[in-house]
Amino acid sequence: VCLKMSYMKMRLLYISLVVLGALCLYFSMYSRTPFKEEPFVFKKERGNFLQLPDINCKQDPPFLVLLVTSSHEQMFARTVIRNTWGKEKNVNGKRIKTFFLLGATANKDLSKVVAQESQRHHDIIQKDFMDTYFNLTLKTMMGIEWIHRFCPQASFVMKTDSDMFVNIYYLTELLLRKNRTTQFFTGFLKLNEFPIRDKHNKWFVSKYEYPWEKYPPFCSGTGYVFSSDVASQVYEVSESVPFIKLEDVFVGLCLAKLKIRLEELHSEQTFFPNGLAFSTCRFKKIVACHFIKPRNMLSYWQALENSLEDECPAV
Repeated sequence: VCLKMSYMKMRLLYISLVVLGALCLYFSMYSRTPFKEEPFVFKKERGNFLQLPDINCKQDPPFLVLLVTSSHEQMFARTVIRNTWGKEKNVNGKRIKTFFLLGATANKDLSKVVAQESQRHHDIIQKDFMDTYFNLTLKTMMGIEWIHRFCPQASFVMKTDSDMFVNIYYLTELLLRKNRTTQFFTGFLKLNEFPIRDKHNKWFVSKYEYPWEKYPPFCSGTGYVFSSDVASQVYEVSESVPFIKLEDVFVGLCLAKLKIRLEELHSEQTFFPNGLAFSTCRFKKIVACHFIKPRNMLSYWQALENSLEDECPAV
């Protein structure tokens, strides 16, 4: 009996080891090829609109629509933008409108406050995806979809961020000078960028997400400007482009597929994604500057508006 029991135990142990070995082999093979499916692609029908702005683009088409990525907590920044460069106005007889792009939050109090803000200002575009940093591509594509569906009559669109200073006077002047309203895309050109493979980096992209060695040309996501026909084309082609969480790169991939080339807006640098020390004369000849805190925005803007008629010394 003892021999029989020990034989059974040995047999069970042997079977257990075989099963364990098979499982180890399976998982080691699986870990080498963890993704057999196709890379994730953007789906055009992703999410429903929760808030839509009150504007009829058919009746009174804006010349320029500013789409500002924002989050629920940035109420003060939105208020400052509404009172500075985002205030609805006519520049050289051209109408300019600003809207804020938001996702959804699990915080019911913040959701309520944003819904009230939307009812008061009618300038929020919102969908029901979670509002996180790595959903910036969804947020940007929501803005592009809104232009495509509700405001294709606009001449130009600028996508920018809530910590940017935008000189709408100089931007309007340069766009009118360009005399181009189709197939146009401009900003701070990034023509020679490579994926960051360091896992600890904020902009890390795995080889699965992006297997190629180099990014296509794209413009810094801090601020880029394009003709509204490009919005519709990017929206239409977006489903056939591999999804990537870096929104500026994703838009660049769409442009590459569309064979739309990036162009400089001016022979001098006008977009400053790395920031720039303020001076009134300097800021009169820029389009966009990054890293501007809300508390500085108002004083910079007032200085700019008060000096519009003044001459600056030639540099």
